Amino acid sequence: MEYIYAALLLHKAGKEISEATVTAVLEAAGVQVNDARAKALIAALEGVDIEEAMATAAVVAAPAAAAAPAAAAAPAAATKSEEEDEKEAEESGMAGLGALFG
Repeated sequence: MEYIYAALLLHKAGKEISEATVTAVLEAAGVQVNDARAKALIAALEGVDIEEAMATAAVVAAPAAAAAPAAAAAPAAATKSEEEDEKEAEESGMAGLGALFG
């Protein structure tokens, strides 16, 4: 994760994202750098438009975040409906008992 953060920091600063610059950022943060991971990151980012990737990720994440409150509200509505059903069943049962003693 810290390798990606280093690349994003370099991108935000307008610096070149290379193995050397990622390594420098990580070392400055006190991270012990794994050269293979740094190389893999640079290879994975080759040809990637970071601005477009961030915009796409933000659009995808927003609907999921908006759906969470709606999903949380649905069980509450279902519970209320079940409680109403139980109350109606109880009331109709009481009416039947009243007829017995009528």
